[in-house]
Amino acid sequence: MRKSDVLAIALCASLAAPLLSQSTEPAAFDVASVKANKSTANPTTNFPIGPGDAYTPNGGYFNATNLPLIAYIAFAYKLTGNRLQHLQDHVPDWVTTERFDVQARVAGNPSKDQMRLLMRALLAERFKMTTHEESQELSVAALVLAKEGKLGPQLQPHPADQPCPTDSQPGLLSDDPRFPLLCGGLLEMQPSAPGRTRYGARNVTIDFIATILSRGTSSGRPMVNRSGLTGTFDFNLEWTQDNGAMKPGEEQRERSGPTFEQALREQLGFKLEAQKAALQVLVLDHVERPTDN
Repeated sequence: MRKSDVLAIALCASLAAPLLSQSTEPAAFDVASVKANKSTANPTTNFPIGPGDAYTPNGGYFNATNLPLIAYIAFAYKLTGNRLQHLQDHVPDWVTTERFDVQARVAGNPSKDQMRLLMRALLAERFKMTTHEESQELSVAALVLAKEGKLGPQLQPHPADQPCPTDSQPGLLSDDPRFPLLCGGLLEMQPSAPGRTRYGARNVTIDFIATILSRGTSSGRPMVNRSGLTGTFDFNLEWTQDNGAMKPGEEQRERSGPTFEQALREQLGFKLEAQKAALQVLVLDHVERPTDN
């Protein structure tokens, strides 16, 4: 599996991520099944496994098929772009390439954070997984304002008086078509031309924007917020992927839009600067292929 594919899975339905709740109840799924999947079928999940909180409660049922272990880890630990990128670069190859089906259920109607804690327990039991967190000094791409005090046309402070739904509701329409309907997370949007990538979000911090979009940087460095901006914002960003990031078999095409860095400057009003920064990272100490059901 390509790293860009893993990121796409991890971003699916992603929403802005505050810290995990400290509640540890319930401590484990009531029933759980883990199976290796050798098929070529597309991954599926009944649960939004991105790093955010908003979802429609479904009675404590988790069902995912044909996902790599790294996707389950990203869900369990709320990993966004920077932290996911670092972890993915320091795990055994099979963690990102071999795929697994997970079906699990717990009584009641747990929150999404409680489901994350349950997934951590499952990973520890079935994959013998142990982790720790540490601070590391890393080379980063610092996100700063291109012009002091000036935002780009596709970035605005989030209006406090606008409705901000975090789950889909019939008949609900966006107040501003530039941005997604749902608040709190990064959502894929329809691009203006073929071959382009477009994402947007409402009511998210600049820290969230920087970490979740880290994979777009050509340097491969984690992107961190050094803009000095506080509060929450609405944005959308559209750029053209490098041909080198295209899937095998796709035809090479002329660039029809801005690069990621150009889009940051022209649409959001940011530029990137090379810096050093101490980042909190998740380290995988031990992991094994799962035990039989």
